[in-house]
Amino acid sequence: MTPPRSRFRIVLVLGLLSALGPLTIDMYLPSLPAITDDLTTTAAAVQLTLTGTLFGLAFGQLLIGPLSDAFGRRRPLLAGTAVHVISSALCVVAPGVVSLGILRVLQGLGAAAASVVAMAMVRDLFSDRDAARIFSRLMLVIGVAPVLAPTIGGLVLNWTSWRGVFVVLALAGVAIMAVSAWVLPETLPIAKRRNEGLIGTARDYGRLLTDRVYVGLILVAGLAMAALFAYVSGSSYVFQDGYDLSEQQFALIFAGGAIGLIGATQFNVRLLLRWTPQQIMSVALLAGVGSGAVLVLTAVTGFGGLAGILVPLGLVLAMVGLAMPNAPALALSRHGEAAGTAAALLGAVQFGVGALAAPLVGLLGVGAVAMAVVVAGGMVAATAVFFLVVRPHRLPAVDPEPVVALVH
Repeated sequence: MTPPRSRFRIVLVLGLLSALGPLTIDMYLPSLPAITDDLTTTAAAVQLTLTGTLFGLAFGQLLIGPLSDAFGRRRPLLAGTAVHVISSALCVVAPGVVSLGILRVLQGLGAAAASVVAMAMVRDLFSDRDAARIFSRLMLVIGVAPVLAPTIGGLVLNWTSWRGVFVVLALAGVAIMAVSAWVLPETLPIAKRRNEGLIGTARDYGRLLTDRVYVGLILVAGLAMAALFAYVSGSSYVFQDGYDLSEQQFALIFAGGAIGLIGATQFNVRLLLRWTPQQIMSVALLAGVGSGAVLVLTAVTGFGGLAGILVPLGLVLAMVGLAMPNAPALALSRHGEAAGTAAALLGAVQFGVGALAAPLVGLLGVGAVAMAVVVAGGMVAATAVFFLVVRPHRLPAVDPEPVVALVH
């Protein structure tokens, strides 16, 4: 069994790994208007650099997940984080929006290694309800990234340009890679590694895609992520351009939304003492649909001004916070024999669907109404998939299993 102190350190580092992707996405959000002006381009083009990051995160997980099943967790993790560091450094000298977009894809690819390996390690070490609790605890650490990242980005903009944000991201990648190399052991024994090449990888993905419940759960996770990233991609324009807030004021509002999401993930741990993950998700998704409908109404009518947007938006984010830990836990519990590949497909769908949400907000007008429609649409679609495809009332109850020992 894992000593409590070692378990705490490992969970903390896994949270830092999972935070690398959100940190990469969120830290430059206050810079979007400045990048638009400095590179003499359009808001939609700059938002595509965000889409590029999400695409890199999605594709990178499909690539790295099977590699982590074949070669263990540590080597793909450290190699991918190194790619993130190098691409972050190159973003500092990007001459235009096209080169910045390409480098952001590479950043996403590097961050994908951290994300998918963290999820796979949770599945290596924990099961069922215990995994849901760990995912909730990881969300506490992950949540620090959205809270701090825009604030750090705003502070960096006080003394340098948007390029300085990428210097900070490169240094953060170096620090996370060093801590991971020092703390994290290998959690996948050689005997359990899957060295079956491309044919074996294709067979694993094929088996996953024929599991209706698993596919439904990862779609729910992806559509909930789409609602979140519609807010992420549109919020800086809505609050800074639409409501004339400063970069620092926007960072505070963004932090408030992140705190609500974090609080919901931690409340989920207490809820799991009485209810199953599927029961919690059922209520959260329905409440998210109702809050999303109110958000669209206030965005269209202007009722309540800034508060009319912030209150229902905060409720939607809280409901996403309840759904996000439970969907992965239920999905990964079905395929422990190929945890890396299952986590990769889950992450790819999450970030891939999120990548579609970002430009959709831009195409609809980069305003409060556009953001609200995509946020609410993501919640409606997630709820429909959950009840029509996953069919939560037919899922078996999950029981906690003992935590396995670490592989040294």
